[in-house]
Amino acid sequence: LQMLERQVVGGEQAKNKDLKEKHKRRKKYADERRMQLVAALQQSNEDSSDWVLLNVYDSIQDEVRTKSKLLEKMQKKAAETEIKDLQSEFELEKIDYLGTIRRLERDLMLFQQLLDQVQSLVRRDCNYSNLEKIKRESVWDEETGCWKIPEPVIQRTRLP
Repeated sequence: LQMLERQVVGGEQAKNKDLKEKHKRRKKYADERRMQLVAALQQSNEDSSDWVLLNVYDSIQDEVRTKSKLLEKMQKKAAETEIKDLQSEFELEKIDYLGTIRRLERDLMLFQQLLDQVQSLVRRDCNYSNLEKIKRESVWDEETGCWKIPEPVIQRTRLP
C-alpha cells in the first residue's frame, strides 16, 4: 500500500516523465498568461480594463457580441474625440475670422473718414466731387481682382 502511494501523486503517476513535463509546460504557460494580463491591466485605463478579463467565452456568439460592444464603444470614443477636435478647430477659425472682420471694419471706417475729409478739398468742376456718382460708375473686374474707377475729369464750363 505504501509503495502504491509513492507511485501515485494526486491521481497521476509520480514517476511518469511525460506528465511531469506536461505539468511544467502548463505552469509556464499559466505564469506567462498571468504576466500578460497583469501588464495589460497596468497599461489600460479604467474604461477598457474590464474587457481584458473577458477572454473566456461560452460560445463564439458571446465572443462576437462582446467584441462588437467593445468595437462600438471604441468607435463612439473615436467619434467623440473627432467631434471635439473639429469643434476646437472651428472655434479657432471663428476667432480668427472675427479678428479679421474687426480689422477690416476699422480700416473701412478710416477710409470713409478720409474720403469725407478729402471730398471737400476736391474742385467742384471735377467728376470726383460726387462720391456717389463715382461709386455707381465703378466696376469690379474679376480677372484683376480690383475696382475699375473712372478717370478724373475736370469739366470746364465757359461762359459766352
